[in-house]
Amino acid sequence: MSHTVGARQAQKQRTRQALLDAALRLLEEQSLSSLGLREVTRAAGVAPTAFYRHFRDTADLGVALVEEALGSLHTTLAAMLAATGDGEERIAAAVELIASYVREHPAHVRFIARERHGGVRAVREAIGGQLALFAREVAAQFAKEPEAAGWSADDVLMLARMYVDHMVMTASALLETYAGTEAAAHTSAGAGTGAEGEGEQEVREVREVIDTARRQLRLVGLGRQHWLDAPPSTHQ
Repeated sequence: MSHTVGARQAQKQRTRQALLDAALRLLEEQSLSSLGLREVTRAAGVAPTAFYRHFRDTADLGVALVEEALGSLHTTLAAMLAATGDGEERIAAAVELIASYVREHPAHVRFIARERHGGVRAVREAIGGQLALFAREVAAQFAKEPEAAGWSADDVLMLARMYVDHMVMTASALLETYAGTEAAAHTSAGAGTGAEGEGEQEVREVREVIDTARRQLRLVGLGRQHWLDAPPSTHQ
């Protein structure tokens, strides 16, 4: 009996994942608000009735995609912050974390970037909730560090939010860079031209985004070092 129950649970999980994967593929070209239930089930290869065994509606599916896209980053981010100090090591690790995630999960990043300000309220709130949780986790780590001595909790959280906002901004910039170089490659191929220099161009443009991200974080770090030098009124 336990084997049968286990097999059913495994099949149920496979069906749920198939729906999520199908939706993510479809969302490469459209917004969640325009996505139809039957469109998703057809792409997943399941009956429309199967959808309701896993999700209430497409908004519920969208919230699940948010969790899939961002939920796994919490542990990775926490480990990175705990293992690095406030300096070049942390800056390099933070930017590499973002770059690796965009390279490995471009569809998830594109979904978050589009739906963060999209038309489905539940999904907007889910994304906002995940980003707010990231900020609290970053703030908790910052508060343990010697550099936070004398800082108010509000100021530490403000700094953490700046880091999270920077993470999102850098991810969006890298996504646009990858998309732009891919579009250029397709245009060149269609025109019958060679691919000479295209790989070098992508590497150069990605390096420019990464270099800018590192310099921006370095500037934030310098501001952190001198925050308490400012008049107290500026900390309110």
